[in-house]
Amino acid sequence: MELDQEFQFMVDFTLPDVITEEFLSLIPSQRHQVNILFKKQKLLSYSMSLENGKLWAIFTGTSEIEVHDIIRDLPMAGFMSARISILTFHDMSDPVIPSFSLN
Repeated sequence: MELDQEFQFMVDFTLPDVITEEFLSLIPSQRHQVNILFKKQKLLSYSMSLENGKLWAIFTGTSEIEVHDIIRDLPMAGFMSARISILTFHDMSDPVIPSFSLN
């Protein structure tokens, strides 16, 4: 059985020019969906700058179509435009996890 290859995609979202109460009311459901995507390892990073009106995310998927489908299901998707780019590579530092002593 052949497995589909996973790729990484950078999605550059542009937030609406005017941040409305309706948009802000979607934040809890958006965060819930983002947490689900992190657990499924379909989302690797997620960063927002309200100051710049941008949201950046790294998704994994077998195709750009799959990433489009994931984005479409985000609660805030109707308020943002998105530009998807396949990544040649994406490096991240490992999180620092403290070691525990059993002494």
